[in-house]
Amino acid sequence: MIAGASLHRPVLLAEALTALAVRPAGRYADATFGRGGHAGALLAALGPAGRLLALDRDPEARQWAAARFGSDARLTFIQGAFSQLAESVSAHGLSGRLDGILFDLGVSSPQLADPARGFSFSQDGPLDMRMDPTTGESAAVWLNRVTETELARVLAEFGEERFYRRVARAIVAARQQTPIATTARLAHIIAKAVPTREPGKHPATRAFQAIRIAVNDELGELRAVLPQAVRMLAPGGRLVVISFHSLEDRVVKRFMHEQARGRELPLDLPVTGAPEGRTLRLIGRQLRPDAAEIAANPRARSAVLRVAERLS
Repeated sequence: MIAGASLHRPVLLAEALTALAVRPAGRYADATFGRGGHAGALLAALGPAGRLLALDRDPEARQWAAARFGSDARLTFIQGAFSQLAESVSAHGLSGRLDGILFDLGVSSPQLADPARGFSFSQDGPLDMRMDPTTGESAAVWLNRVTETELARVLAEFGEERFYRRVARAIVAARQQTPIATTARLAHIIAKAVPTREPGKHPATRAFQAIRIAVNDELGELRAVLPQAVRMLAPGGRLVVISFHSLEDRVVKRFMHEQARGRELPLDLPVTGAPEGRTLRLIGRQLRPDAAEIAANPRARSAVLRVAERLS
């Protein structure tokens, strides 16, 4: 078994497979391979003629893919950000031909559990937080050069941190003495700046989320990839997205509803028939984990799954 494999439990697994309406000979993309939980279930549902493209920007995901599925010719792993989805799918001759695309957003449990990745404050480690540690700025570099005004905006917008001004001020003051390089020091600075505690939540939770989203441009990546996903789907193909916080889910919900509604025209125009520009049909309501799944995997408690189908 790969080290850390037992830490990973794919969220809403059965629901995602049902939402994708997997056909044995279908062509699918897992745009957030992670540690292969959903991909493994997809491959189990596919027949010999089925095909799965798996994308992830984490270099460790490539190792997991090779170790778990290296002998399975039906899977092709592509390392890169999912904002490169259209380019990756087109390169494999599947543009507009995919029967389903799955996004499982956020950070995987093994990433959170590895102190060297810097995603969590539960264990001290280098302040990195990059999904791909080989590119871009680490959280430490970003945090030690960002302006107080921009940092406050990020904390408020991406973390919905109530005390965003106090936290930003405390971080800037602390870095003037010594650069902030570790998760433990950052968590300590934030905890001292936050005057009240949310029940059951560490005071640094919201700020860590906000900084991670900013470092990885997670919402920008999501906004960039959703239109690409629609173009890569065949008519009748399913777009399935699992989100873990309200910011992600808001982007997904708005996009799906806009594409399902189509172009809105003035009410006084003499136009009949279906609205123009519709690309998706919403499938069912949002799905959430049941009590049993949340009890077995507390990380699942905030998950929301949405489904839409590509129109002709």
